[in-house]
Amino acid sequence: MTKYNMLSAPDFMPVERLRDIQNRKFLAAFRRAYENVAWYRELLAQHQVDPSSIKSLADISKLPFIKKTDLRDTYPNGMLATSMDKIIRYHASSGTTGKPIVVPYTREDLDVWAECVSRCLTAFGLDENDVLQVGYGYGLFTGGLGLHDGGERRRCTVVPVSGGNTERHLMFIRDLNVTAIACTPSYFLHIIDHAQKIGFNWKDTKLKVGIFGAEPWTEEMRQFIESETGITAFDIYGLTEISGPGVGGECSSHAGVHIFEDHFYPEIVDPDTLEPLPDGESGELVFTTLDKTGMPLIRYRTRDITKIIAEPCACGRTIRRIGRISHRSDDMMIIRGVNVFPGQVESALLAVDPGLVNYQIHLSKGDAGLDVIEVKVELTREKFSELGDNTTSLEIFRRLIAEKLKSTVGINFKTTLVEPDAMPRSQGKIKRIYDNRNQ
Repeated sequence: MTKYNMLSAPDFMPVERLRDIQNRKFLAAFRRAYENVAWYRELLAQHQVDPSSIKSLADISKLPFIKKTDLRDTYPNGMLATSMDKIIRYHASSGTTGKPIVVPYTREDLDVWAECVSRCLTAFGLDENDVLQVGYGYGLFTGGLGLHDGGERRRCTVVPVSGGNTERHLMFIRDLNVTAIACTPSYFLHIIDHAQKIGFNWKDTKLKVGIFGAEPWTEEMRQFIESETGITAFDIYGLTEISGPGVGGECSSHAGVHIFEDHFYPEIVDPDTLEPLPDGESGELVFTTLDKTGMPLIRYRTRDITKIIAEPCACGRTIRRIGRISHRSDDMMIIRGVNVFPGQVESALLAVDPGLVNYQIHLSKGDAGLDVIEVKVELTREKFSELGDNTTSLEIFRRLIAEKLKSTVGINFKTTLVEPDAMPRSQGKIKRIYDNRNQ
């Protein structure tokens, strides 16, 4: 173990020891939630669960699930499991409808969070010799402060640029010899586009690592980012309800996201029956927080669809991995009887042109009340220059996209092309779906 920094040592512990730690922590987490959260006691009573029957981690399937709506219904402090004098920070979800999900953090919670982000950075190959530029938004969104605290824990030099101000990002990448940048993948694509516009040369920088999360992104998008900039792109996973970025992260093998399961216990369940599924089968990811003291969550449904990969990883880590998040169960759109996911649309667009990464999905009602799905696609600067004002060329390219969408998803899409920079850029999670069917 001497070859690994002590911060990464938990990733390589013997599996038997890990299971013992999980079992001990699970029982403590369950007691914390039951004894301190009246709402949780009522939930168990509703499901006729005898708390004395929970004797080990093997009994976790007896417990009911916690849903996102439960967190909204108990806003703001209905699931608080400690006294307010122990709460030193709040974060909140970036949801656009209804009340946000507010999550209280104790000092212990923030320490675990920073440790996990630091372990991610270690897996990405970063250390005290690296300069980490944080391009996630700071504030209630967990991205900025999460990467900031984790970067300092890893002893990186941190440049807290936050979201937006793309010119400044590029200036500091060059002038401060930045070696790693953390932001949403969609915002980094905007940085790439702006760099091309001003003639910025990535070879004149020391940037080597991109840390991308907060929204789903595809393998095709990774390949595009790496080919355009020469960096290595890593996926970092997290969610506000559990802990921000740092619940898991990729390693150099890029064979799934390692979950820090000494802090977050993962399960996969069938999203329809809610029955547990074995490792290797795809279903909905469920987490139990093993250490959280501010707002412990037992069997929280993430709505993320993935699978647990239990096979040993080439990197040597013994903590299990999850596959790339294929989609969220609550992102599914049913259009004329066909299930449609944003990831399918993105894959189709990237198959036509790897630069077609900015798009929006608009849903509306058409004739006879039938659903209409329109995809607005922003042309890259290069493609726009290539096609110019040639109406015929634009129409041929539009039809090519429409045909690829139909063959991939199985339904007809209304397809619209827009000029470069026509769509807003996101500093946090990008909004892809605009549902106007009830307007």
